[in-house]
Amino acid sequence: MAPLQVYYSGLLFAPGSSLIRVGYFENIPWVTMEPKVADMWGSLIQTLEGHTDEVNSAVFSPDGKLVASASFDSTVRLWNTSTGNECAVLEGHTDEVNSAVFSPDGKFVASASEDTTVRLWDIATGKQCRVLGGHTDGVNSAVFSPSGKLLASIQDSTVRLWDTSTGKQCGVLYRVSSAVFSPDEKLVVSASWDNTVRLWDASTGKECGVLEGHASCVNSTVFSPDGKLVASASWDNTVRLWDTSTRKQCGVLEGHTTGVTSALFSPDGKLVVTASNDKTVRLWDISTGKQCGVLQGHTTGVNSALFSPDGKLVASASWDATVRLWDTTKKTTIEIIETHEIIRIMKFSHDGTHLHTNHGILQLKSSLHSGGNQELPHTLTHSLYVIGHWITCNMKKLLWLPVDYRLSCAAVNDTGNLIAIGSDSGRVIFISIDFTALPAAYL
Repeated sequence: MAPLQVYYSGLLFAPGSSLIRVGYFENIPWVTMEPKVADMWGSLIQTLEGHTDEVNSAVFSPDGKLVASASFDSTVRLWNTSTGNECAVLEGHTDEVNSAVFSPDGKFVASASEDTTVRLWDIATGKQCRVLGGHTDGVNSAVFSPSGKLLASIQDSTVRLWDTSTGKQCGVLYRVSSAVFSPDEKLVVSASWDNTVRLWDASTGKECGVLEGHASCVNSTVFSPDGKLVASASWDNTVRLWDTSTRKQCGVLEGHTTGVTSALFSPDGKLVVTASNDKTVRLWDISTGKQCGVLQGHTTGVNSALFSPDGKLVASASWDATVRLWDTTKKTTIEIIETHEIIRIMKFSHDGTHLHTNHGILQLKSSLHSGGNQELPHTLTHSLYVIGHWITCNMKKLLWLPVDYRLSCAAVNDTGNLIAIGSDSGRVIFISIDFTALPAAYL
């Protein structure tokens, strides 16, 4: 462990009235928001502020001004990201809360709980405004439709659809392993362990198509950008394309030698990228159904792959603890990022300059992003990312996390300088960094 970083952490996490913090905190001027800590040494160091049990998830609001955290203590808590202060405790669940998510307009939070309910909360008042009951077991997660008018909640293999304005259930989807709304929100497509893909009317919840053809479990489904096609990825080593109007299969993408873990369309809908446990990422031409690129380099299975916003790049995440960036025209690797952690959640920023992940932000090399397109601004020069017990800046160790502050979940804001960390102890802490004041080693 590097002495300088230990010194930084000692100052940052020391009690607020301790002599070491009072006398030397000015030595870390680049920390612009510090975590809440005990005031004095001694028994007070065991006092937990906020959650009283492990934090399951933490998520920023669309405008970045709030964080919602869900916990085993049966509550959701809202935090002001400019001060780090708790601003609301959303109480009502009677068992642990598995996840919380903001509505697209940021006015509501939906929370999913082991008490078999989903609850909607008004952010302005902190009051519960809907209890969505109907599940027969704990609810794993919930997701809003793009407009926020509908909500889907997931319990094992059952998805329920809800009208968020009335709180009424408008449909039940059975035998589901994953589900996604169509771009116009009129349909939902689901993947199932029974080898089928199913289409559902989002307004009524009625099944309107059973798409059969896979010979094994279907892992994921996705609509094309125009909603006219569905791609389904399966353990039968194939991806199948389906016409949503005729409900007919219109293509089989064959080439992977083991199960396909994910499939996604390019932004223009002309290509599909697939990831597989056979260690490869493959590109497919939708007009011909032919493979047009095999991207090799990962040393273990690939769990996800996605296009950059302009479609010029693909990012892939693997169990080998790397993310690879690929040029979709040349079909070559242009960047390998050693993530040191398994990346399970990944999405490009709107400008394509960095990747948001479940451990923080991964910075992409400016000379490579978007194929060298100079019209897109490169907004981040530094970014925060958690590796083990460390907060890193541009993958260089910056702050060591003491035991009570260690990661169970994390989220970083869009500008990359504010990190929210939920811990097993129940704490949610915020640390904001002024990158311009960092020591020269991080510049």
